[in-house]
Amino acid sequence: MIEFKDVSFQYNGNKEKALDHVSFRVEEGQWVSIIGHNGSGKSTIAKLMIGLLEATEGEIWFLNTKLEEKTVDLIRRKIGIVFQNPDNQFVGYNVKYDIAFGLENRMVPREEMIQRIYEYTEKVDMRNELDREPQTLSGGQKQRVAIAGILAMNCDVILLDEATSMLDPEGIEEITKLIIDLKEKYHKTIITITHDLALANYSDQILVLKDGHLIESGTPEEVFQNRKLLQSSNLDIPFSLRFYNEAKANEILSQDERLMNALWEYHLKK
Repeated sequence: MIEFKDVSFQYNGNKEKALDHVSFRVEEGQWVSIIGHNGSGKSTIAKLMIGLLEATEGEIWFLNTKLEEKTVDLIRRKIGIVFQNPDNQFVGYNVKYDIAFGLENRMVPREEMIQRIYEYTEKVDMRNELDREPQTLSGGQKQRVAIAGILAMNCDVILLDEATSMLDPEGIEEITKLIIDLKEKYHKTIITITHDLALANYSDQILVLKDGHLIESGTPEEVFQNRKLLQSSNLDIPFSLRFYNEAKANEILSQDERLMNALWEYHLKK
């Protein structure tokens, strides 16, 4: 669905490339997490994906359409982005008008606009908050409103750029459950740019970036087994998986099949 083909990018005035010949593919309906330390190139990928930056080398494709100046507006209609700071996303003075703003820009008829606002705020459990002002909402609720706005515009892909990093544990849990629902119930393609490996643990595929290079990719189980690689990237695996790995490495505990199965099930639920 989305493919980076040998993509490089270099910011003006920088000697080093922010991305150096990166290639990967996101299939329709997948949840892909892109992880790495600060400066690894994660946010550069997000900006390239929605056309805020133009690749220095290589190509970016969405379905059968190459991302370039003449196609960027069309592709942006298919990809919705949720940013790190929920306060920076509000443009309306309440929930209802914030969602309406994007629909008005696309000249959606009023009756259809109202129908979409009600439908998608219901899906993210914000239907009863339509008249709430931004400052009265929690961080998790603000992110829910942002996601409702993306759904209302019929975006196929939802890109979350560190969307949980400024939330409290309750807000993180809210958004994590919502992302899972978006993928499983509404069949959206999800891309999370994150340093939170507990969140990445739920994804289908993980891409690990370091200093602009793609250094590892695979399922969460495959990637998290490579502890040295994660540590070299200033990342740490979730406690539940670390606990499982420690038990697996113990000669006595590893022989207890019931225990190991229980620990693995516990990890999957975290």
